This record gives sequence, structure tokens and C-alpha cells, in this order.
Amino acid sequence: MAAPLRVAFAGTPEFAACALDAILAASHEVALVLTQPDRPAGRGMKLTPSPVKQLALARGIAVDQPERLRTDEQRARLAACAPDVLVVAAYGLILPRAVLELPRRGCINIHASLLPRWRGAAPIHRAIEAGDAETGITIMQMDEGLDTGAMLLKRSLPILPTDTTATLHDRLAVLGGECIVAALAGLDELKPVPQPAEGVSYAAKIGRAEATVDWRRPAAELERAMRAFDPFPGLASTLRDTVVKFWSAEVIDAAGEPGTVLAADEAGVVIACGRGALRCTVLQRPGSRRLPAGEFLRGFAVSVGERFASGEADPA
Repeated sequence: MAAPLRVAFAGTPEFAACALDAILAASHEVALVLTQPDRPAGRGMKLTPSPVKQLALARGIAVDQPERLRTDEQRARLAACAPDVLVVAAYGLILPRAVLELPRRGCINIHASLLPRWRGAAPIHRAIEAGDAETGITIMQMDEGLDTGAMLLKRSLPILPTDTTATLHDRLAVLGGECIVAALAGLDELKPVPQPAEGVSYAAKIGRAEATVDWRRPAAELERAMRAFDPFPGLASTLRDTVVKFWSAEVIDAAGEPGTVLAADEAGVVIACGRGALRCTVLQRPGSRRLPAGEFLRGFAVSVGERFASGEADPA
């Protein structure tokens, strides 16, 4: 068994916290945790520590929250802890060369896709949206590019037809923890493999405009987008000046003018799309919770022939 390493860890959301927990369980020494500054969250917009910070403090690990890592002063605590390796997972900051060269064994990233597919900020969302059959975790040696470093380890995971970003995220987070522990244990034996030039794609950050339904799109595309944007930002459209979010639907063989309601009953609200239709089974109004179609309709009547807008809808 390989000797425990002195690790510095950089990460922010729950995905990263899962990896940090796995590293700690594997008995590595985590000397310092870097995470994003506390951000306003919740209804009261109270400053809230990231999941990674909460875990680190609970385990008695030193935490640093620099806004950037561009200056010697901003990097001082990382340099002082002299880590063997810096493990990075969904940190949210670009690492300059000075940071990449600081740890004795370099910087290793946990990325939630099978690189080189879905480099970038939203690999889980984009894999579901594109209809990919599988995704996975890639452990890579970091360089100055955007997820372009040599690969150390890859493990795949099937994307289920019912997967949302929330459910797939949770399975990938567990796999990410397993993969980083395996990579750290085999750091001396793993051979870096350059990413192939073929198959590169980029997972752009989800834009607010994407959360507005364009009913002219095929029903199958919209159903995937609905799952990809769950839990955030949701897929929304307006009816009678009310924003409605759609959380679950099935594609059916029906036709009509895009956005037109073809049926509305306990089974769902059927809405025509550019190709096919969606039977929407879980919906939500502002100020309410997600509801099955029948319960939703009892609080917000929808009639056959009404038409949902394909224009701007604020999904907040």
C-alpha cells in the first residue's frame, strides 16, 4: 500500500466535498483546503460557507478562501503547507502556472466527464442534454488549458433514461471519490495519457436564456433539457403571464402548433412541440412546490387550445 500523501485540496460544491471525504477516509493528510469565499444563499441571502468549507471545519482542517491565486500573497498559505499534491474538484478558480508548479507531485483534477468530451463548466448537464449513453470521471494532470491535461485514470458510468443532473451528479460524486483515492494510491504507477485531438467538446455554463422553452424544438430534445436543468435552473414557459416550470415529462406521438395544449388531465398536460409532444407530469408555479399534474391543475386550470409562450420567461 502506498504511503499517505500530504494533500492540499481545492474545491467548493457538494461534488468536491464528496471527494474530500473520500481522501480523508483513505488516511491521507489534508494540510489545507482552498475553497471559494462564502456566498449569499437562501431566502435571507445570508453568507453561507461552501460544502467543502463546512466539511473541512468539521474535520479541523485549515481553510483558505482567496478571491484569486495570482499573487504571492494570495498563494502564501498554499506554499507554506508544502503539499505533495494539490487535488482540484470543481473549485471555480483558474490555477495560474505558479500554482500548478507549486506541489511536488503537481496538481490533479477530478472532472465529471469522459475527456476529451465535455471539457468545461457543466459536463453533467450537457451530457444529459445531448442524450449521451454514458459519462464518467476522468482524473487528469492539470496544465494551463481548460481541462486539457494528460489523463491518469478514467471510469465510465451509464446515463439512465430517468437521470436528472441531480441524480447523475450524486452517482458521479461517489465515483469521483473512488477514482481520486485510486489515483493517489497509484500515483507512482499511473502513466499520463495525452487527450486525443478527436472527440473534443465543450460544456458551456448553463445560460439563463436556455431555461426558457422553445416549443418549436423536438419533444425529445426538450425532455432531455428538462432533466438536464433539474435541479437548476429548471425549464420554464409562460401561460397567461404565469411562469410554469416543467420537471418531468414523457415524449408522445401527437402533433399541433408548438406550445399548444392538446390535453390537460390527471395523466399530464400535453403540449405540442416542433416534432412530437410532451406529456408534462410534474409542474410548478411561482411560490408553490413541484406538483403532479392533477394536483397542479386543481390550483391552476389549463384548457385545451391554450398556448404556452416560447418567448422570454424568467425562471427564477
